[in-house]
Amino acid sequence: MSTLTVTRQVTLPDRFRLERYRRVPEFGPRLLFFTGGSALREVSTRLTEFTHNSIHLVTPFDSGGSSAVIRDAFDVLSVGDLRNRLMALADQAVRGNPSVYRLFAHRFSSRTDSDMLKEELERMARGKHSLVDQVPNPMRRIVRNHLHYFLERMPLDFDLRGASIGNLVLTGGYLNNRRHIDPVVFMFSKLVNAQGIVKPITGGSYHLAAELSNGDVVVGQHRITQKAMPTLKHRINRVFLTNSLDSVEPVRLQAKPPIRELVQSAELICFPMGSYFSSVTANLLAEGIGRTVVENQCPKIYTPNPTPDPETNGWTLCEQVENLVGALRTSGSNSHSANRVLDYVLVDSSRGDYGKSIGARRIEKLGVRIIDTRLITDSSQPLFDPSLYVEALLSLT
Repeated sequence: MSTLTVTRQVTLPDRFRLERYRRVPEFGPRLLFFTGGSALREVSTRLTEFTHNSIHLVTPFDSGGSSAVIRDAFDVLSVGDLRNRLMALADQAVRGNPSVYRLFAHRFSSRTDSDMLKEELERMARGKHSLVDQVPNPMRRIVRNHLHYFLERMPLDFDLRGASIGNLVLTGGYLNNRRHIDPVVFMFSKLVNAQGIVKPITGGSYHLAAELSNGDVVVGQHRITQKAMPTLKHRINRVFLTNSLDSVEPVRLQAKPPIRELVQSAELICFPMGSYFSSVTANLLAEGIGRTVVENQCPKIYTPNPTPDPETNGWTLCEQVENLVGALRTSGSNSHSANRVLDYVLVDSSRGDYGKSIGARRIEKLGVRIIDTRLITDSSQPLFDPSLYVEALLSLT
């Protein structure tokens, strides 16, 4: 347990607070996460035991893997991370919709012939597939309708190998709703009885670009995360959005009022672990988001990765915090108070790998407090234990 005296005494974990949330999770706190990929999957599932009101703002810029196949064919935003988070929050109990969960979690084999997979998808759309047949109406009709719509618009050479059925349903629904993603995410959320709110930070089809320290520009999230690409030789200085993978022209994006309202309603705002630029701070590229974060007087927390992140090669932890605070201050217009920008940095310095130094004194000069507590266990190492991380965040609400 770690205790830190700040404006109030913070004790982790706060067992009284946790038990109160556990008893009535439907009235749990509104924790908001600026996030992207799969780093919070287990955390999100664990969170549903304490609150059904968490908010997950997701970056839909992924340009690799099966997401790239769909984006190339339909010029849509990436739906994979949205599906991933909705599935993590899904109610898998009997009172939920386990048959829908199984269908949306199903992924086509990457070894089967694409023509055979198309026949299987057609059987699903006709309701002649066991995974679809188990889904009760009216949900089955909705699923079949979206799959029909996807099939009608699917290019003849579309590669279904490795495709997620959940992604195909979301894409079909997106196309069927005149390229509006919010109604489809809402429908998907209801179908799996998601215990939280999931929204893309933007509904448009944009791509992420990074300017490197040598002046070069790299376009495409798959190149920035470096998971399936060669390591970048130069440090990332900043990221911005473009209209396509072929463009290096920055585009400006205004945050929609419903997204800002969600940020305003949060009782705790978290910049969690995950790819620093492409998953976390990319959410701030929507103009107005940073200002809304600053205006909300709830606690704001940054949780750096406990393992090396390829995106922050050349960056110290202190520089990451300074960059985040700087971005929020710039977006926060009239606010000059560091305490209103970012309150805490949450780390496990004994077990995590944060480089040569955390830079505690330099971080604290920003008005940001460091909470150093146990977040990693023998079984979770080198990653955070989902339970310990959730308990730490909930104790700070």
